[in-house]
Amino acid sequence: MGFVSHIREEIKVIRERDPAIHSNMEVFLYPGFRVMLYYRIAHRLYQKKHYFLARWVSQKGARRTGIEIHPGARIGKGFFIDHGNGVIIGETAVIGDNVTLYQGVTLGGTGKEQGKRHPTIGNNVMISTGAKILGSFMIGDNSKIGAGSVVLKEVPPGSTVVGVPGRVVKRNNVFLPQEEMDHVHLPDPVTEDLALLQRENQELTNRLLDLEREVRKLKRTR
Repeated sequence: MGFVSHIREEIKVIRERDPAIHSNMEVFLYPGFRVMLYYRIAHRLYQKKHYFLARWVSQKGARRTGIEIHPGARIGKGFFIDHGNGVIIGETAVIGDNVTLYQGVTLGGTGKEQGKRHPTIGNNVMISTGAKILGSFMIGDNSKIGAGSVVLKEVPPGSTVVGVPGRVVKRNNVFLPQEEMDHVHLPDPVTEDLALLQRENQELTNRLLDLEREVRKLKRTR
């Protein structure tokens, strides 16, 4: 795909996914759009082994947009960064098609690996505000990562992940239409566990009360 084709595609993606954009001209002010222009140039330089120039271009983009994408990262079609301030994408990260990132997302490493040390993100994945995905593993297709989650291990396809450390709370999601890309109303495993404990505690209390009544009846019969 040529440079102009990339621009047209990114304008289309941003207008589809961000209702705050009212015209194509506004897209040119969008940080996620601008950083991708820098990334495309830096990535080509990186592929040609002009590493210093590639990093110079990418760092210029980071200073101007608040989004840092290493020129070595590989990014598929339909990529969208909403707002984007604080997003960091590492050198060996691989991002599939139709992926959405919100502000503050990190696709990073643990600092211990060599070679492939950043995550691989599948197709149709949504990663919510402030989520951190650290390490060289796969986030499966059609998955959702909840806001503030810290993901340290592989996520199966069609999963919803929340928490610190992140854990799967829902599996086998179907592909989500754009209007259902809700990154706020996700399952809350802590609240669900507390509710379960409360129910079990109430059941135990009721059983104890029943036993006390039975003991009183037995004493009376004696």
